[in-house]
Amino acid sequence: MSFCKHCIQGVRHEGEPQGKLETIGGVPCYTATPTVDYPKDKVILFLPDVFGIELINAQLLADDFAQNGFKVVAMDYLNGDFIPADAMNASLAQYPSGTFDLMGWLAKHGADKTRPVLDKVIAALKEQGVTKFGATGYCFGGRYTFDLAFDNIIQCAVVAHPSLLKVPEDLETYRAKSKAPLLINSCEVDQMFPPESQAKADEILGANFAPGYKREYFPGCTHGFAVRGDMANPLIKAGKEGAFKATVEFFLANL
Repeated sequence: MSFCKHCIQGVRHEGEPQGKLETIGGVPCYTATPTVDYPKDKVILFLPDVFGIELINAQLLADDFAQNGFKVVAMDYLNGDFIPADAMNASLAQYPSGTFDLMGWLAKHGADKTRPVLDKVIAALKEQGVTKFGATGYCFGGRYTFDLAFDNIIQCAVVAHPSLLKVPEDLETYRAKSKAPLLINSCEVDQMFPPESQAKADEILGANFAPGYKREYFPGCTHGFAVRGDMANPLIKAGKEGAFKATVEFFLANL
């Protein structure tokens, strides 16, 4: 498995994060909490891409979910080894301080290093009284959203331009094992989840997955649009906002 150039390209968004950094289960997390009353037994797990919870884009998205009534926990499952934000403006192989080895980075962030972190945070949240989890995963985080759904740890799953999936194997496993309704936010140009994979998801899950399946498609958008898209581009802006709206509505209906 590998990444494509769009996995580290994008635009840093502007805004003032409203959440806070805290430690949950010994793991650094960014949490966003609604300012109004909300169900204390529910949490959305925000699984970021390779830029981690430090990227302001991810923090602002978590805040937006909180403004819609969900407590959100974005966790540092990259163990502090996230890709710096200024790499978004570099080429796939080049980084301002020298050469950035993306494949080497991926090799150091396998499930043996990253999944235990998720389990620690989830266990700690359960001790706090959380009984229902939704997960929204972006690119790298899409892989882990699927894995949590396979184990039925989460009750609702959303992915946007997921990476590192095996198609059709992971889609068939999802249908066979998971009880979590699934929303896929897909786009026109996506080497990691291309049109043929999107069609295969519809074929495998569309009419055969009882918990519920939906796929949104955003033309004119590329991999990464839902979290790192250029808001100056009308199509990408519409895609980013459309994916967020679809995700909120899916969680409201299924979590």
